[in-house]
Amino acid sequence: MHPFQLTKRLVRFSLTHVVLFTLAFFLTLIPSTFAKQPHTNSSDKFHTQTTKFPATTPQQLLEQGEALYQSGRFAEAITVLQQAVRISQREGDNLAQAAALTNLSLTFQQLGSWKEASKAINTSLNLLGWNGDNQKLNVNSPKSEFLEILAQTLEIQGGLQLSQGQADVSLKTSQQAEQIWKRLGKQYNTGVTRSRINQAQALRVSGFYRRSLDILEEISQQLQTQPDSLEKVTALRSLGNVEQQSGKLEESQKNLQQSLEIAQRLQLPQEMSLTQLSLGNTARALDQRENAIAHYKNAALIAPNPLTKVQAQINQLSLLVKDKNKADVKPSDATSLLISTIQSQLATLPINQAGIYTRINFARTISKIGNKKDIAKILASSVQQAKMIGSERAQSYALGSLAEVYEQNNQWQEAQNLTEQALFIAQKILASDIAYRWEWQLGRLLKAQGNIERAIAAYDSAVASLQSLRSDLVAVNQEVQFNFRDSVEPIYRESVELLLQQKGQEKPDLDKVRKRIEALQLAELDNFFREACLSNQFVVLDKVVDRDNLNTAIFYPIILDNRLEVILKLPNQPLIHKTSVVNRQKVEKAITNMRETIVEPDASKNFQEVSQKIYDWLIKPVESELKNSGVKTLVFIPDGSLRNIPVCALYDGKEYLVQKYAIAISPGLQLFTPKPLAQERLNALAGGLSQPPKNEKFAPLPNVKVELKLIQQSGVSTMTLLDENFKSTTLRKTINAQPFRVVHLATHGQFSSRAKDTFILAADGRINVRDLDNLLKSREQTRTEPVELLVLSACQTAAGDNRAALGLAGVAIRAGARSTLASLWQIGDNSTVVFIDEFYRQLTTGKTTAEALREAQLRLLSNTEYNRPLYWAPYVLVGNWL
Repeated sequence: MHPFQLTKRLVRFSLTHVVLFTLAFFLTLIPSTFAKQPHTNSSDKFHTQTTKFPATTPQQLLEQGEALYQSGRFAEAITVLQQAVRISQREGDNLAQAAALTNLSLTFQQLGSWKEASKAINTSLNLLGWNGDNQKLNVNSPKSEFLEILAQTLEIQGGLQLSQGQADVSLKTSQQAEQIWKRLGKQYNTGVTRSRINQAQALRVSGFYRRSLDILEEISQQLQTQPDSLEKVTALRSLGNVEQQSGKLEESQKNLQQSLEIAQRLQLPQEMSLTQLSLGNTARALDQRENAIAHYKNAALIAPNPLTKVQAQINQLSLLVKDKNKADVKPSDATSLLISTIQSQLATLPINQAGIYTRINFARTISKIGNKKDIAKILASSVQQAKMIGSERAQSYALGSLAEVYEQNNQWQEAQNLTEQALFIAQKILASDIAYRWEWQLGRLLKAQGNIERAIAAYDSAVASLQSLRSDLVAVNQEVQFNFRDSVEPIYRESVELLLQQKGQEKPDLDKVRKRIEALQLAELDNFFREACLSNQFVVLDKVVDRDNLNTAIFYPIILDNRLEVILKLPNQPLIHKTSVVNRQKVEKAITNMRETIVEPDASKNFQEVSQKIYDWLIKPVESELKNSGVKTLVFIPDGSLRNIPVCALYDGKEYLVQKYAIAISPGLQLFTPKPLAQERLNALAGGLSQPPKNEKFAPLPNVKVELKLIQQSGVSTMTLLDENFKSTTLRKTINAQPFRVVHLATHGQFSSRAKDTFILAADGRINVRDLDNLLKSREQTRTEPVELLVLSACQTAAGDNRAALGLAGVAIRAGARSTLASLWQIGDNSTVVFIDEFYRQLTTGKTTAEALREAQLRLLSNTEYNRPLYWAPYVLVGNWL
């Protein structure tokens, strides 16, 4: 079962309603099958417990034990298998004894008897002479019986290790099983496939999603031409789950549907149920609520085991809890009934890691609406169960969740004690993905008790833990999957708020404050792409301003719950700190109104009023400092929704900010070292699409040809790709032809808070931001010169997406260009031509990029036809302003 990738889609539900989606991953391994002694007689058939003669041989007892196991009669299966162990031991048949012990381990696992399961599997491996090194196996073992039993035993051991939270050990075990299956020959390719799928699951549980995806894509490709099989069902479901994790939702839905159809043809109820559960999660990620509920109901209806059934019901419940305030939902009926149904089944869940997480997440799901004593009882029981099976990860999670209940009840000291226990365990097992939550929780508790210094230290630790989760682990481990806006962003903002109210100092540590906000912005970009997208080749902007750009000031606005903070960096001066007392809701409303009225034809007065309001909060407190410093360029590092408005259009009551200063945007305190655009050899690759592809609902851009021609006439050496020549393949090839300093793309595009919805149009379809990244950076293989300036002249932010400008920042970072010029909304074709003409003419005269942008905007502002902000304000320069 795959967890929700809420961060990329910004679905608003909290961690308490997210972690539950992770639970069924324990069942996405190919179901462990009984290890069997290979038959020498091919006519031997499976014997059930209904045979007319009592089972007396180890082989017959194994078959009887398997039949009991498959029918869910685990206690009886254990009795039969223990008899098989005794008889084979008496007969000196080590191979039969090993097989019986392996199957005994598998059966003990189903009952949550982890010590017995581990003891049985280890005894089996000792009998087989396994020392963990397949290079030292006895290759002279009789035929292949030994290797076959060993490979099966390692498969079952890998499943046991994963269910106990030992994903890294499970990965190694599955790799060893794969090697042994390969030694047995091509006729055992099914075993190889099973082991590789199990490796992919172990990688996924460890957070290595890309590696997991690579394995599963290869396996699924190989299985496409093969007949329907359990392996095919599991591989496709596993692939769909990882695609869901990676934000490839349409691909996820397609592969999961194929997995379901095969499982239905093979009549495999457990596989059908698990895949329905995965389909429900993908549908939910796609905001297909009713579809998700239907899949959850189907999963619960056909589930042959209580764990999958309850997981599906909890997922359904979480939707009802999420929507409990909606008029069309009757929480008192539907929610209460479902809660009662789930509660009545908790006792039937296995005492294994998946079962424990199911109980925990049920408690967390009802934390806001359930009885606190009942919730605490479930969590306290989960703590004991986690101790029983030796899962420290589950124990930490249960303790921290129990602490959260005490926190909600304002029992600060009890909550703190439990949180510290949970944190100690998480730190001991190096689980940063869990530790950051308890560090954050501890910070909240200490703050509530007035211990600000210790609270700051706890928040510092939480931020450090989050930063350690970058790179391949950026998606964060399965059990603690989070919604970025609910469970990560608040840590940074609450930390900043504490730092600014820190006592015992004359002034707060402003440098630490802005670096904390920078860390948030980098985390947002990482989260946008689901990978650590920034390398370490950065420079602190302060040094650039103090040493080389004495006419530049840097603005750091920070939106907090009850105020708007501004930190200003002027050349060779200490940081300046100003506060506007205004709550977040008021700021967000003003930003929304500014964005809405700027594009309305008859709302100029309303626009100026709201624009002046934001000006008064952001700029007015430092007006005199800016004027006295003599700066000419303002570089903004906008926070949150401030990215969505054009700062150049802030109004002071008489004139706009662009009439006073050149303006640029930076995605953080650090970026590639700003350097002046190379005017002496300014050359451009100019691509354009006047007629969008037929399947795209975008209007034609008839003036694209004029726009590209004007670039050439401005004195810029230009290579042009127009219409049918403007394809992704041609663009990739051409960009390597010579060291272009400028890449200008006059085509429709869209910026979104979702990477998959951020793209530009080419004649052969959409070029996604990830593809654009790969395309532009392909030049690095043959060219060392970076693209100095990327211009996207007909793009727009996605309608209704109040964080869409994050996509613009993502493009700016991933394109590898020093600076990116783009528009927040699509402008009229005619005004774009005027703007582009002036922009390039100014560039060729030696102006900085920010100054050239300002001059082009002022030209439109001075034109009575285009003087409304609608026409000149949307252009945004991100990155290098020189």
